[in-house]
Amino acid sequence: MQDEINNLSQLLRQLEQRSQGRDRVTLALVLEALGQRSFAPLILVAGLILFSPLSGIPGMPTVMGLLILLASLQMLLLRRHFWLPQWMLQKSINGAKFQRSLRWLQRPAMFVDRWLQPRLPWLVHRGGTYLIALVCTALALALPVMEILPFSASIAGLALMVFGLALVAHDGLIALLALMVTGLLAALPLQIWL
Repeated sequence: MQDEINNLSQLLRQLEQRSQGRDRVTLALVLEALGQRSFAPLILVAGLILFSPLSGIPGMPTVMGLLILLASLQMLLLRRHFWLPQWMLQKSINGAKFQRSLRWLQRPAMFVDRWLQPRLPWLVHRGGTYLIALVCTALALALPVMEILPFSASIAGLALMVFGLALVAHDGLIALLALMVTGLLAALPLQIWL
């Protein structure tokens, strides 16, 4: 039986243990590390990937957008277990790059974890989770377009990462922060056009 993930450091440790010594890290391996009821950690991992240097890999924002879209739609449908098509589970990235990204994230993860705690539960349960799933769906649909705008996928990754953290740690205050980041991201195209 797998331990429940309650913060970012635990998630990174679990991913590091499962991917150690592998030439390629598949999405199936990542999901196995996160567990079957992995909507929140999955959103967190997708956000981490988009926020990390891995987001610079061409096509990565689109693949992560599809992953988030599938997760958020299943959350909206109130599914209890996460499902992905087999072709997507076989998608992989270089194991050494994945390990480097995990190491790069360790120090910020320890800092972030100090601030996480259960608060404002109405924002991360029932109706709040539904709102988060709707916002994540919108972000997922926008990610392929964000490949054109430099750094916008990284900002979306930050918002998704914070939503994932909020759900993992049951921290509604962090969910509010993620909503603000999403609002800033939505305002970004307006700033560019004006």
